[in-house]
Amino acid sequence: MYKVSEFSKMTGLSKETLRYYAEIKLLEPVFIDPNNKYRYYDNGSYLVARLLVHLRRFNFSIQEMLTVVNDESFENLEQILLKKRQGLVEQVQELNTLIDEMDDFFEFEMEGVEND
Repeated sequence: MYKVSEFSKMTGLSKETLRYYAEIKLLEPVFIDPNNKYRYYDNGSYLVARLLVHLRRFNFSIQEMLTVVNDESFENLEQILLKKRQGLVEQVQELNTLIDEMDDFFEFEMEGVEND
């Protein structure tokens, strides 16, 4: 079992994040010592924490992460990841369109300003 400070270092999640995740039941400690209130995590918690780190990196909302974690079989994880990936692809396309529009603006509109 791992204390919060050790678990935080192992996972890259801050102590505050771990506390918050426990509060919202996203990643709860496997044991809380009744004497000193220390929270402990185990290897199963580590796997879930690493998944959460990736989901957060993939821009998942807290609600989306809860959906993934609450599906203990992770049966829908692939579909959820594919849907999120498609959303990211669409965002990239939108950003590329904006970049093209900005380039056109600089090329044509700013050229007119310089010639005045």
